[in-house]
Amino acid sequence: MPEDRYYQPAAETMPRAEIERLQEQRVVELVEYAYERSSFYREHWDAAGVHPRQIRSLDDFRARIPFIDKQDVQDFRERTGDPFAGLLCVDRKELTSVTSTSGTTSEPEFFPEKWDGAHPLVTGTARDLWELGLRPGDRVMVPPGTFRGFWDTLFQLLGIVPIYIDTWIGQWGHVLDAIEQYQPAYVQLLYPMVVELERLADSRDVRAALAPLKAASFAGMPLGRALTAKVRDEWGVNLYLYTSAGDTGTAWECSERDGYHLWEDMVLAEHLDPSGAAAVADGTVGELVATDLDNVVAPFIRFRSGDLVRLTRATCGCGRTHARQWPVGRKGDETAVGDTLVGVQDVWDALENLPETADGIFQIIRPTRVVELLRLRVGYTPELTGDLADLLVRVTDVVTAKVGVTPEVELVPADEILRRSSSVAKFPRLVKA
Repeated sequence: MPEDRYYQPAAETMPRAEIERLQEQRVVELVEYAYERSSFYREHWDAAGVHPRQIRSLDDFRARIPFIDKQDVQDFRERTGDPFAGLLCVDRKELTSVTSTSGTTSEPEFFPEKWDGAHPLVTGTARDLWELGLRPGDRVMVPPGTFRGFWDTLFQLLGIVPIYIDTWIGQWGHVLDAIEQYQPAYVQLLYPMVVELERLADSRDVRAALAPLKAASFAGMPLGRALTAKVRDEWGVNLYLYTSAGDTGTAWECSERDGYHLWEDMVLAEHLDPSGAAAVADGTVGELVATDLDNVVAPFIRFRSGDLVRLTRATCGCGRTHARQWPVGRKGDETAVGDTLVGVQDVWDALENLPETADGIFQIIRPTRVVELLRLRVGYTPELTGDLADLLVRVTDVVTAKVGVTPEVELVPADEILRRSSSVAKFPRLVKA
């Protein structure tokens, strides 16, 4: 294994016993710190009859500290008018920046930050980008802006050179020109960008244009097997996927492509029964419950993320010792149609079988989780579509065969669904209308 594979070798290959000792130390300190400084946690823990003096170990923490979820945070914000929902542990005057989530599944959540050098999310991402092969002197192509963090500090840490360019929808003809001109080693992709590249492939040699890249990353909604294969195999891009670490940071693939690494010196990851508090076995599906270990500004503590994952703490083939997760879906995303449960991935799997809908751009329309009729809004590629009536029949048939119920289908151009999205990273799969 190359000696320079790890950005921070001691941290990334830390023995499990050492990881757990570090987590225990940080958890005990965090509970006392948050109780003294956060009105949210003081109120929440007082109501549960919990005081920091009762927390002296990880076992105490797991047994006594109550869970929180996004609704708890939103309710506190609405009741008090505090935009930071009582989570803030420092004076507002000390803040360096305020960023937010994408706001796809609910109202955006604020992330207040205070940093002199690199803030925590950047520190973890430096390890991941180093694994992708980025090294000092490389150029990277990034959009200007501060969504979910100020990234210039990351580039400074790694000694890489940012090239700022608008990479959003409608700009990728220019982006491909810029890649050919400036020869960057890395670019970030999101779902609408991949869809646009697919359309450009009719008039551009996308594989040749992307050839300078050492790697590209992808996040947001899942890419799907058809588009993932297109990016990696047809376009020859060394694509790395990453996902959320329960809103406490991110979890990235390594070159083994065997799960997403959770940096456990930065997050305490619990893997629990989605409807209870008991831990579930490695390899089975559980809910990710996350605690910020490196966030002294507004930490999430025992945050029920709603993310269903499989998780293992076995050492990865890359030699890293931190836990890995495989996202399965979101708790509550199944739609109950009578006695039949229909998952988002079930519909996606069906639509990928048709060339006109292979991009997997669709929405399940449901006012409530339990419905009498499965209603779908399905995006199609106009350039590949002839007879809409025929496509409607085929879409209805493949979905019915996959999920066991016959849907009511509305066909719209795929770009129309993308334009309706208020998120920069993804569009909602579940909508009320």
